[in-house]
Amino acid sequence: MTTWSPPSARERKAILDRTRSIAIVGVSSKPSRASYFVATYLLSSSADYEVYFVNPVETEVLGRPVYASLADLPVVPDLVDVFRKPTDLPGVAREAVDIGAKVFWGQLGLHSDEAVEIAHAAGLDVVMDRCLKIEHARFHGGLHLAGFDTGVISSKR
Repeated sequence: MTTWSPPSARERKAILDRTRSIAIVGVSSKPSRASYFVATYLLSSSADYEVYFVNPVETEVLGRPVYASLADLPVVPDLVDVFRKPTDLPGVAREAVDIGAKVFWGQLGLHSDEAVEIAHAAGLDVVMDRCLKIEHARFHGGLHLAGFDTGVISSKR
């Protein structure tokens, strides 16, 4: 068993700074889902990434194609951002390793020791229980006291 410890804030920022492409596994076409919100953010001008979507039950989200698996993607993403239930994480970690991704990222509320072991043992950077959108905004000036930068200046409360 390899020893993994959660990356520090500085290490997470470095991961995001060197990432150029992201695959969102478990993306949803439902605007109420966190994966949809994160996808919208990552496609905005706030983030400068190539973004790919993976979900075997979706065909298109936000006007972009959705691929059935990581292996079906036209590129090898640097970072695999996962929105799946914790029991699915080991399988997604194996897929991320198999395609040659560099980072395995489990979204806020997600953790799997087995997935960590699989990805970390294969040399991937591993982040668990962190929101990619929140982390990106945190490090790139998109957060304020209300939690996100609305871009609205107002004296109203």
